[in-house]
Amino acid sequence: MTQQTFLMNHKVGKLLSNIKKVIIGKDEVAKLSVVALLAKGHVLLEDVPGVGKTMLVRALAKSLSCDFTRIQFTPDLLPSDVTGVSIYNPKELQFEFRPGPILGNIVLADEINRTSPKTQSALLEGMEEKSITVDGTSIPLNKPFFVMATQNPIEYEGTYPLPEAQLDRFLLKLNMGYPSQLEEIEMLKRTSGTHPIDSIEAIMEKEELIELQQQVDDIFINESIQRYIVDIVSGTREHAKVFLGASPRASIALMKAAKAYALIQDRDYVVPDDVKYLAPFVLSHRLILTSEGKFEGKSERAIVEEVLAQVKVPIDRGVQ
Repeated sequence: MTQQTFLMNHKVGKLLSNIKKVIIGKDEVAKLSVVALLAKGHVLLEDVPGVGKTMLVRALAKSLSCDFTRIQFTPDLLPSDVTGVSIYNPKELQFEFRPGPILGNIVLADEINRTSPKTQSALLEGMEEKSITVDGTSIPLNKPFFVMATQNPIEYEGTYPLPEAQLDRFLLKLNMGYPSQLEEIEMLKRTSGTHPIDSIEAIMEKEELIELQQQVDDIFINESIQRYIVDIVSGTREHAKVFLGASPRASIALMKAAKAYALIQDRDYVVPDDVKYLAPFVLSHRLILTSEGKFEGKSERAIVEEVLAQVKVPIDRGVQ
């Protein structure tokens, strides 16, 4: 490992420590969020209100010297409220583009499933193509570009399920869960005065984050592990209780996530355990179960676990 790589990984450790100051007992969620950020992917956080979803995104954004924007999704939100709009300037006798919040670096899409599918789809092009189209003109998004969306469970009143096409754009889907009693007591102690989020300072510049993302691209992945990824994804399509399995985009997502996770683990190569650990977070939200599977009470995560148990793990460690 070079000295420069060591210093950059040290920055990742400090980034995670910053988040832990605010989010107590959710180390795995914090680490996986950073994995998605380094892999140039996006995260969907689903859980009940009040468990810290928005605070996690704020802590991550404050730790980075990047432009942070927030979109509060409501039933009356319009697509132009997300992308921006061209307004006529009578003095200049021309239209001027007023950029929307999607033009930030770290974008919080809060309660994304409280708005209509039409407005939800306004994020779709930006998340996949890294550009938006306004009045027929393509506008590239800033680098880095990272969307962290929160949503309440779809059983809650006033929510709209995300379409499959948009779910497929999220690299990972995570759940916060309730804290333990000890963690909740610690939370009360930390927030009895000034909130910890107010004391967080940026520890990573925009250019350093982009450099880390480039390092992820250079992480080595053995062909046998690539085959392992494809076998897992193919297994979801062939499962008897799955109506629609994971797409080829899921294979790419799993590979990118595994490379980012390897970097966080101070390795320059992917091992099979990286893939096995990340598969439920990458694949579960991309599956649609059959009516029989739903009737039996099967969960998407349980299906992925079954597939992982059936697919043969490569023997080699993935080293070059």
